[in-house]
Amino acid sequence: MKRILILLVLAIFVAAAASAQDRYFTRSGKIYFDATSSSEKIESINNQGTSVFDAKTGQFEFAVLMKGFEFEKALMQDHFHENYVESEKYPKSVFKGTIVDLSKIDFTKDGVYTANVKGNLSLHGVTKEVTTPATFTIKGGKISSKAAFKIVLADFNVTIPSLVADKVSKTASIKVDATYDKMK
Repeated sequence: MKRILILLVLAIFVAAAASAQDRYFTRSGKIYFDATSSSEKIESINNQGTSVFDAKTGQFEFAVLMKGFEFEKALMQDHFHENYVESEKYPKSVFKGTIVDLSKIDFTKDGVYTANVKGNLSLHGVTKEVTTPATFTIKGGKISSKAAFKIVLADFNVTIPSLVADKVSKTASIKVDATYDKMK
């Protein structure tokens, strides 16, 4: 009985180690936000995106704290956090999805690969499906990914006051840039 228990525990550790070999992680993913209109430059970056993905299944998750978005102008940053995305009420945004055409990527071979990603973006208390192409660069065992897509702010219940409606675009361009390390 003792021998069976030891073998079972050993099998669980081996399975967990094998599973971790296909998982990648970052805490320094970059999210670029751009709602520039014809009259006002509205851009921000957040360098603290956390992401994990499984190269075997193609499943991934990307999360970012909204307070991490920094703007050039302090007033613009205050308006973004207090009035638009309401960072206190909705502290983070999450994208959970999968690499749709995972077979297009060889994570063991250096190169640049393009594949579609599809998932649910949760922002400001609303979740919507997003599909976009992504580029994966494999070089020396490191994996980087880039993707870009647009969202309609109203679709996520982000209201722009009429007083500044001509200064803020109704859509926002989102760019994601992450470099992953293998989980140990």
